[in-house]
Amino acid sequence: MIGKGQTGNAKLVKQMNREGILHQLREHPRVSRADLAKLTELSRPCVSALVDEMIAEGLINEVGFGESTGGRKPILLEYNFQAYGVIGAVFEGSTLQLAVANLRGELLVQRTTCLSPPMNGEAAIRSIEEGIAALLDESGFRKEWLLGMGLGLPGITRRSSGTVSYAPSTGWMGLPVQREIEAVLGLPVAIENDVNLMTLGEFYKGIGVGHSNLVYMYAGTGIGAGIMIDGQLYRGAREASGEIGYMVIGPVGKQAKGEYGVFERNYSVRAIRDKARGVLPAIDDDTSIMKQIVDHAGRGNEGARRLLDDVCRHWTYGIANLTSVMDPELLILSGEMLHIGDDGIAAIRQWLNDWVPSVPPIKMAALGDQAGLIGAIHCALEAFSSSANVKK
Repeated sequence: MIGKGQTGNAKLVKQMNREGILHQLREHPRVSRADLAKLTELSRPCVSALVDEMIAEGLINEVGFGESTGGRKPILLEYNFQAYGVIGAVFEGSTLQLAVANLRGELLVQRTTCLSPPMNGEAAIRSIEEGIAALLDESGFRKEWLLGMGLGLPGITRRSSGTVSYAPSTGWMGLPVQREIEAVLGLPVAIENDVNLMTLGEFYKGIGVGHSNLVYMYAGTGIGAGIMIDGQLYRGAREASGEIGYMVIGPVGKQAKGEYGVFERNYSVRAIRDKARGVLPAIDDDTSIMKQIVDHAGRGNEGARRLLDDVCRHWTYGIANLTSVMDPELLILSGEMLHIGDDGIAAIRQWLNDWVPSVPPIKMAALGDQAGLIGAIHCALEAFSSSANVKK
């Protein structure tokens, strides 16, 4: 929001003023133009001009009259959450999650697609295109009503350049992924790291609500973390924060650039599944590997018990490193860590108490596989909700 006396690029200032007005309408439904001028600290002529513009675009509705304080009754305004929509999409392992949401962030229709390996950049983009077409067909939403898409991708996503690097599952290494996807879809796209989006989802709608400083740790195809500091997602100087899969935890072996990091090579789902093949009598590829290990350990399988202890201990090494540096008020565990059972959680807490000076509260993620989608929708709304440039 732009305050009085603030200057800058005219187009940017206008965009920020629009965002400020829409933010106040989301926070204060049914207010007048005069109210908006006070709330935003913008001049009344500026507010009136921008409101009229957004009424024409369908973003704001006039919804009746307020009480008069002397003179004409003021016309009340309301944010039209149904005017447009955004797409949220998240790649995780061999799945693609997609959803279309209104401007309130409410998911209207969603779908999950299983992707056929091997996955590459071209196949990933094609799966997004096909998935969006199916979503629109099912929801009755027209493509011209979409303002843009928030997209979660594995690897280091640099929003400033629209590139993705260190994404072994897709083979992307410094490629202009955002530009390529925008060209195919004909939609503006905001890219973000997949675990960062999961973190935002839990922060805004899940177990992280009310906590300004938290760490979210995910173990799946890769291992990653999302970090919130003072209510803001911390991305780092090169947008590579949270890439804890590159922590040196476990045997180093040969490390080539662009491959999985040492930690995730040893303790991601793929690595744990490989370890379990020599321990469990059979493995169900459609069931959580940690669930299977916990189940066999509970039934007296000594090899499964040792493997469970080994995995939880090494995950705790990563947690100890994170909490020692960040000192968060909350630590959220997600992915395969959701399935370690009460004994696993108790062991992690005990190790942390032994190893680090300050142990934060530890909670399990609440949103499951919805966290990334909710974060992607939030990302899209943040980037595009005030930039309607099409008419219904």
